[in-house]
Amino acid sequence: MKVNKPRPVNLDLQTIRFPLTAIASILHRVSGVITFVAVAILLWLLGLSLSSPEGFASAAAIVDSFFVKLVLWGILTALFYHIVVGIRHLLMDMGYFEEMETGIKSAKVSFVIVGVLSLLAGGLVW
Repeated sequence: MKVNKPRPVNLDLQTIRFPLTAIASILHRVSGVITFVAVAILLWLLGLSLSSPEGFASAAAIVDSFFVKLVLWGILTALFYHIVVGIRHLLMDMGYFEEMETGIKSAKVSFVIVGVLSLLAGGLVW
């Protein structure tokens, strides 16, 4: 089959620039995967803490380390991002923020809200 106009092909991934709305959407999917994996980790930690007084002490010792606090802060940030941008997507499904300008503004507002929530989560974890 012969094509009249060959389509442009850009395989150099370093030159591709996604719009802000696409980045927000992709990160929403990534935060969903992080949240899904985090549920297993958090359920294991909850089960350990509820198993016995010794289990609670060992769970508290695990959570006391800097690395685990950093992971918990990342999990909370991913959860907040997924919730905030999920609400943005729901609003878009209802017909709001569908134009390019309002879509970009709503993505920026979502990033700011998540930043504030992430700072609050950092204060909660530490």
